[in-house]
Amino acid sequence: MPRRVEYSSGTDWESAFGYSRAVRVGETIRVSGTAPSKDGETVAPNDPYEQAAYIFDVVGDALEEFEAGPADVVATRVYVVDFDDWEPIGQAHREFFGDVRPATTLLEVSSLPAPDMCLEIEVEAVAPTVG
Repeated sequence: MPRRVEYSSGTDWESAFGYSRAVRVGETIRVSGTAPSKDGETVAPNDPYEQAAYIFDVVGDALEEFEAGPADVVATRVYVVDFDDWEPIGQAHREFFGDVRPATTLLEVSSLPAPDMCLEIEVEAVAPTVG
């Protein structure tokens, strides 16, 4: 396996800002901060649960690209514009991870790329290399 492998989900943000959705170096996988955006539009505007569930779908796809999954996640960072949204976001987090309980940080930020976005999530995983 090459020392560094990058994964792009093909969003306009990735090329405009110059980043990858996820990067794997050895056993470490980092999934970039992922916002609830699809085709330039906010997914489920102002709905923290649906936005979180959508983000975890995107994160899951990125992990799968590296033959990893939720069980390999060791840390999440959740950036919210309203700390009071922690319960529905936490529900989506629990549903995605099941019995896996990664270390997690929840931070309130002043804004995100669109005013109807409630959160952004980044993930760090450790998974054995395959092949």
